[in-house]
Amino acid sequence: MTSTLSRPTAPDTPAPPSRGRALERASVAALLIGTGVLYLVNLAASGWANAFYSAAAQAGGENWEAWFFGSSDAANSITVDKTPAALWVTGLAVRVFGLSSWSILVPQALMGIGAVALLYTTVRRTSGHAAGLLAGAVLALTPVATLIFRFNNPDALLVLLLVAAVWATLRGLEHGRGRWLLLAGVFLGLGFLTKMLQAWLIVPVLAAVWLVAAPTGIGRRVRDVLLAGLAMVVSAGWWVLVVELWPAGSRPYIGGSQHDSVLELVWGYNGLGRLTGDETGSVGGGAGGGWGQTGLTRLFGSEMGSEASWLLPTALILLATLVWLTWRRPRTDRLRAAVLAWGGWLLVTGLLFSYMAGIIHPYYTVALAPAIAALVGIGAVELWRVRDRAAPRVLLAASVAAAAVWGAVLLGSWQPWLSWTSLALGLAAACALLGVHRLPRLLTAGVVTVAVLASLAGSAAWSIATAAEPHTGAIPSAGAASAARAGFGGPGGPGGFGGFGGRPGGALRGGGLGGGPGGLPGGPARGGGRAPGGGFAGLLGTTTPSAQVTALLEENAADYTWVAAAVGSNTAAGYQLATGSPVMAVGGFNGTDPSPTLAQFQQDVSRGEIHWFVGGAIMGGTATGGSDAAARIAEWVQQNFAATTVDGVTLYDLSGGTTA
Repeated sequence: MTSTLSRPTAPDTPAPPSRGRALERASVAALLIGTGVLYLVNLAASGWANAFYSAAAQAGGENWEAWFFGSSDAANSITVDKTPAALWVTGLAVRVFGLSSWSILVPQALMGIGAVALLYTTVRRTSGHAAGLLAGAVLALTPVATLIFRFNNPDALLVLLLVAAVWATLRGLEHGRGRWLLLAGVFLGLGFLTKMLQAWLIVPVLAAVWLVAAPTGIGRRVRDVLLAGLAMVVSAGWWVLVVELWPAGSRPYIGGSQHDSVLELVWGYNGLGRLTGDETGSVGGGAGGGWGQTGLTRLFGSEMGSEASWLLPTALILLATLVWLTWRRPRTDRLRAAVLAWGGWLLVTGLLFSYMAGIIHPYYTVALAPAIAALVGIGAVELWRVRDRAAPRVLLAASVAAAAVWGAVLLGSWQPWLSWTSLALGLAAACALLGVHRLPRLLTAGVVTVAVLASLAGSAAWSIATAAEPHTGAIPSAGAASAARAGFGGPGGPGGFGGFGGRPGGALRGGGLGGGPGGLPGGPARGGGRAPGGGFAGLLGTTTPSAQVTALLEENAADYTWVAAAVGSNTAAGYQLATGSPVMAVGGFNGTDPSPTLAQFQQDVSRGEIHWFVGGAIMGGTATGGSDAAARIAEWVQQNFAATTVDGVTLYDLSGGTTA
């Protein structure tokens, strides 16, 4: 069987006739145009999407220092709680095209189209055009990919860079040229500057694949891996080194850390703390942190199931099959190397997501989508090539049946006609595949078409539902809000419930919960209700101030460094985007960073640098090991300055520089 599976790879295959090349180009163009339509149409409906990152892009578009550090505001009070590579892209877009929803979100969609194109290219070099086309379609139609590539979280750039790293590695394996592995190291370093250690989860996988499969001697393979590791560290570490050596008094505070340190952010709040749950200053706090049950079923249950797991059972079946079929091949076999690369990516990242006890959101599963898509494309085509044997036909049928059954489970009672139709067609196609080697060509083409359509039907429908609705807030969620409200779905499927908020994993749809009187500092939340007393839900909500409040904050704005200060970066972001002027995010994202301290805030007030303070209750930071500076500042303001209520928002005028 293994010898039957062998085939010449794309670079060694004679060029197809001109008509065949034209059809290939047309099909690739259709894939990319369709992806562009899915990711770009009605894109501006999401407004600022994640206002936290949109405000930072606005700041970067106005001030180069804010752009370099990833500051939340152009006056550089504090940075976002991530390294800033994704903000470098959107900040430049804002600087060139001006501040708008389009200038912030179009780059994300283009990254998605690029990721689909690069995945197609990579898989095609391994298993041919059909495999690449199928892999690209699976990635494009994964609901969480549709969500993230229409949103401005760093995950869009992260996915593109991870696919690029695998592409460079597998390209280098073709002739054993180490410079390709160096390029992969650079991509991984840039991935670190996008979302820190998450980008390095596949580093051991790619290193192992090179050591196993590169067509060179062991000494050269080891040297290549070490040099690539050096390239990765340099391309990631230069920015960290600059920030650590930069005098703290002349740069913004490093958001997400308790001691103004990027290294603390990397290894603590955004590093090992995500694994153990011990994240100082986290909104969850403590092992587990309230982020859902850990275990092997996590990716299939809660909301993660409807985000990325539609073809996960199929991918696992095909991965096991491909490993078995290629296990005895020569060390340098490129197909086996590709299977190990994509399969290693899926298993390492999937297991980590399944067992990490710290902060994890369902949309993180977008990091699994390229690996799932590649394995489906490669596995389906390679098994199809040896369909004259019984075992490959059975396994191919099983993979189609798994896709149809799990898709029906995830669809649940949302669009029941689609659930039952795709299930029936998928099972019928699976049965037909058992005897497909005896069918005439026309009927064979029909079986293949039905199998593909039935396998992708649920995922495609949920992706289209995702694209049809606006998505805002700190924790976006794929799919249709109507399904979430009605509670449709099977285990963890569309509309399944669990965790924080209305949707599993704490997804606060439409901007989440806001503040207002008695809540977290802020006003009415965009698309949400109110979070009495502030707290976790309020911290994730973004306010949309009324015209009256905005006009008040804009008065004499040029006379102040910050037109206002508000506890929590999301609250501050709403006012900043509305006014176009810097708003100080007291306490950073969670309101638990010691920036500024009470003494520093008092000094800023005495100098007349802050005009207004947005009032309301807050969540203290000491319960999670974070700073209580924000609570102390709010208390000091409330005790010493007169309050004014405008459209339900409590404001304190600090412009006098002295207490009332």
